[in-house]
Amino acid sequence: MNVRKFIKSFGFAFYGIVMSFEQQNMRIHFLSAIIVIIAGLWTGLNQVEWLVLILIISIVIGAELINTAIENVVDLASPDIHPLAKRAKDAAAGAVLVFALASVIIGLLIFIPKWFI
Repeated sequence: MNVRKFIKSFGFAFYGIVMSFEQQNMRIHFLSAIIVIIAGLWTGLNQVEWLVLILIISIVIGAELINTAIENVVDLASPDIHPLAKRAKDAAAGAVLVFALASVIIGLLIFIPKWFI
């Protein structure tokens, strides 16, 4: 294994994360994650609740990164509007939406009992 290449790959990955902030939705997901983390600190979540939140935040942000990659590849392969390109991009965005909605439900299940019950 080439250690230099391995370390360099982390730089490429970090750049990919930074580049994804050009997308409005990534900025929204990241801001939402910060708000949830602050709310979790304020609420005093237990270890299992933190594990769930960290997992859900990672899944949503990871899905948004994959969505961004798919959109970029589709735009490269099909610069003109094409029905199949649209379907691929819409499906990738739909996957992010499914994860984001699930994260909201999970967040409500964690926070509502602590705040209102």
